[in-house]
Amino acid sequence: MKRAPVNVTEAGLRVVREMLPGGRSSVQPNSFAAELGALSIDNVFGGVWARDGLDRRSRSLVTLGILIALGAEDELRLHFEIAGTNGLTRAELAEVVLHTSGYAGFPAANKARRIGSELFDSAENFSASLVASSVSDQPTVPRA
Repeated sequence: MKRAPVNVTEAGLRVVREMLPGGRSSVQPNSFAAELGALSIDNVFGGVWARDGLDRRSRSLVTLGILIALGAEDELRLHFEIAGTNGLTRAELAEVVLHTSGYAGFPAANKARRIGSELFDSAENFSASLVASSVSDQPTVPRA
């Protein structure tokens, strides 16, 4: 069955507005290589995030793992916030960082831990549900 044609720009802008209040972008319209922002809207958010097949929460989990492995600090900051909008808790985000250490290595996971700590310490960067997460919902390590 063929999918109906989709305007990827419209779909991408809709997804960004839903996941990032204010729909802000790290690429400004008059900045160096500003076309990168349009490519992100069309290809990443309109072409990938708007697809059926995975819910946004699942897409956030996959995206965080990839960004941690790549050491993509700027994108990781943005996607920690997107993950909160998509329903992931602070404890789940911490678990993603811990889980990724086994596959992407300690330095990559430690960088993600540092970025997450900076963001959690700055309440204005996170949704109320993430900031309100209590320390008691931190994952525990089972003891043998």
